[in-house]
Amino acid sequence: MRNGLIAAVVIVLIILLQGSIYVVNEAEQAIVTQFGKPVSDIIEPGVHLRLPFIQGVNRFERRILKWDGDPNQIPTKDKRFIWLDTTARWRITDPLLFFKTVATERGAQSRLDDIIDSVVRDAVSGNLLVELVRGDDYVNPADKEVFEVDDEVITSDELRGREQILEGILAEAGSSTPEYGIELLDVQIKRINYIEQVRTRVYERMINERNKVAAQFRSEGEGEKAEILGQMERELKEISSGAFRKAEEIRGKADAEATRIYADAYNQDREFYAFLRTLESYKTTITDRNKLIISTDSDYFRYLKDFK
Repeated sequence: MRNGLIAAVVIVLIILLQGSIYVVNEAEQAIVTQFGKPVSDIIEPGVHLRLPFIQGVNRFERRILKWDGDPNQIPTKDKRFIWLDTTARWRITDPLLFFKTVATERGAQSRLDDIIDSVVRDAVSGNLLVELVRGDDYVNPADKEVFEVDDEVITSDELRGREQILEGILAEAGSSTPEYGIELLDVQIKRINYIEQVRTRVYERMINERNKVAAQFRSEGEGEKAEILGQMERELKEISSGAFRKAEEIRGKADAEATRIYADAYNQDREFYAFLRTLESYKTTITDRNKLIISTDSDYFRYLKDFK
């Protein structure tokens, strides 16, 4: 009987000891509650004690947590509807405050749904579609574009980029989370899907921008081509002019040499030279198809008359 009582006491002590000892690992942070009310500060990782059956341990993640919103159809400032899917990263910085305000991670996710979705909707509806899809370092190679929205004229230089919009979303949404013991670390646009009408316009815009770039390159190429052709034409004229000048010089020298030879030949025997030149002219002037009418006293007829 006595041994049984000792065994029962030992078992009870073991149960009480197991219920009073708990371990918090490095990826967790915890608070102790008594009858549902917090009674301790943040519990750091390690081995700790509690009152069994009276106190409970509420564990929370110390690591960064993920939030994914539901895709929503939101109109942009220029009245174009898009499907927007966002994601965020957050962590619990004050477990005691977190427990008092949202209690669980599911409650925190629900509260983040309200905060982030509202801020994202306001940001999308307050900016143009082109601002949501372009980066901050985007440079339009064409001329400045002008957008007219509700009688407001906006030039491409005044447009913001997606990164700036996300920074604004993070700052505004992050200012509302500390009251729940939450730090919002990052908000990103995970996906943008356009409705069919908007998708067609976006494709047309992309095509037009690429056509402008292609036209600019073609214009620059035509300018380079004209410059090269002009240079080639000038060089060709210089070569042709030089060749013509050289040919004329050679032809002039040849004509002078021929004239000199003719003059020498003429001076050696003028009568024979005149006779020879006259005979050569007979070959071209007297044919079966020609009729030559001259007087008998003509010098041209003199050799024919002498020949007879």
